[in-house]
Amino acid sequence: MSRLQAEDHRQDKGVAIVSRFADWSLKRALSHIVTRGSLTVTTASGRVLTFGDCTGQPVHVRFTDTRAQWAFLVDADLRLGELYMDGRFLVEQGSLYDFVAMMLREAQNSTHPLIARVIDHIRTKLRIFRHRNLPGRSKTNVAHHYDLDGRLYQLFLDADRQYSCAYFENPDQSLEEAQLAKKRHLAAKLLIEPDNSILDIGCGWGGLALHLAEQAPGGYVLGVTLSEEQHEYASKRVPSTFDGSPAEIQFALTDYRSLTGHFDRIVSVGMFEHVGLASYRTFFRKCAELLEDDGVMVLHTIGCSATPGFTTPWLDKYIFPGGYIPALSEIVPEIEAAGLSITDVEVLRLHYAWTLASWRERFMARWAEVAELYDERFCRMWEYYLSTAEAAFRYEDLVVFQIQMSKRNDVVPVTRDYIARNEASRASKSDIERSVERKADDVLVG
Repeated sequence: MSRLQAEDHRQDKGVAIVSRFADWSLKRALSHIVTRGSLTVTTASGRVLTFGDCTGQPVHVRFTDTRAQWAFLVDADLRLGELYMDGRFLVEQGSLYDFVAMMLREAQNSTHPLIARVIDHIRTKLRIFRHRNLPGRSKTNVAHHYDLDGRLYQLFLDADRQYSCAYFENPDQSLEEAQLAKKRHLAAKLLIEPDNSILDIGCGWGGLALHLAEQAPGGYVLGVTLSEEQHEYASKRVPSTFDGSPAEIQFALTDYRSLTGHFDRIVSVGMFEHVGLASYRTFFRKCAELLEDDGVMVLHTIGCSATPGFTTPWLDKYIFPGGYIPALSEIVPEIEAAGLSITDVEVLRLHYAWTLASWRERFMARWAEVAELYDERFCRMWEYYLSTAEAAFRYEDLVVFQIQMSKRNDVVPVTRDYIARNEASRASKSDIERSVERKADDVLVG
């Protein structure tokens, strides 16, 4: 054997040893996690590993290279999504959601490897430094996600473009029905009256503000957003004429921190997740400053039902930069420090899982159209986002908090009966609401 051949032999032997060790490590890690279900993993070396008790929908995945296996083992929170986006982690039977759901469901009963626990601990400790969302940075973060081509959201959201957790009065409701129920539920908690002035912080594409305007004839509704796409779309939806006398509606491209004046009602849906841990006190103090003494505020936000943690690094990097999911223990002290009183807390469990399931199903059905807007890698990125989010709301500690606040203890009724009564009184579609939906359809077509 020549010297060159001997060197090649040593290299091949070294590669083989590394591959076997990578396979052994993967088998050991997954054996501790997957005890139910039917998971098959083909490693980069071609070895086939099986896990679970052979029940349920079979799932078969494959790693294309050894480095991909190590990336998954060392930091799955960040690297699994990247591997899937880059085609280095493939799902060959079942769906990506099936794999992620199995992993999160089974991981509840397992202990993560030491290196993963160390990385998680560091990320938790550093979380506050990742979320100093000053006005300029806030606008950049919002643009990253919400200023995407509006046709993307048209493909998988309901006609009203409600991009937050729906409220399923029963699991069989359609997405459209559940999103309308969400708007009614929030309006009921806000105790809206004629002539009220209403502020919607983070108004999205304007659907909730338009709904609330119907409840406050003679009043005024202001929706604010940092997204140029959302502001343009919402502004086009303001009806020129209404049957009846709804509130005046205005949408502004502005940061809530720059607002002045006072409002009878304040609502914020799906925006608090972007405020950032370091800015919670600023947020609630500003809300207290803007809220009338006899006013009511409702905050609707994704939350964590466990102890404080950190934002999944893949989600922070690719989908919601600067975002953070708070525990209730991180929210309540800042509400108290701002001089606001909590009058009601509701925890929505599984509602967002059902919402995301509808979005994911619609997104996958329109894959080719999304790919025309962007590319296949973008499609895989969004499939990973929707799949992991849905699984997290089903099997981990993600929920939605609806927190009602006021400055005085005599503003909100002392029992919760009024919520159901208010919802029932608004359950029938009005001519105004139908007019708003027609306006939304016109915008979508245009």
